[in-house]
Amino acid sequence: MLKTIDFVAGDTVRVSQKIKDGDKTRIQVFEGVVLQIRGRGENKMFTVRKTVGDVAVERIWPVNSPSIEDVKLKEKPKKTPRRARLFHLRNTN
Repeated sequence: MLKTIDFVAGDTVRVSQKIKDGDKTRIQVFEGVVLQIRGRGENKMFTVRKTVGDVAVERIWPVNSPSIEDVKLKEKPKKTPRRARLFHLRNTN
């Protein structure tokens, strides 16, 4: 569970999520660009988009989700985005 968010839209992050397979639990890593952070307090969520080949996948997580193990900041963009929501990245693929 995240306590604070130390990333902004445009950053590349690695989200470690707990996945339950039957009676076992494993960690799955999802790496991509943060498109948006929305909501306040308990309702805060963030959207991450990754592209594999020609297919793009977006995941939305609540910040207080118990399935999130860790979120690591991988890299910041070279130029800081001037928007809070980067939906224009959807049209580039």
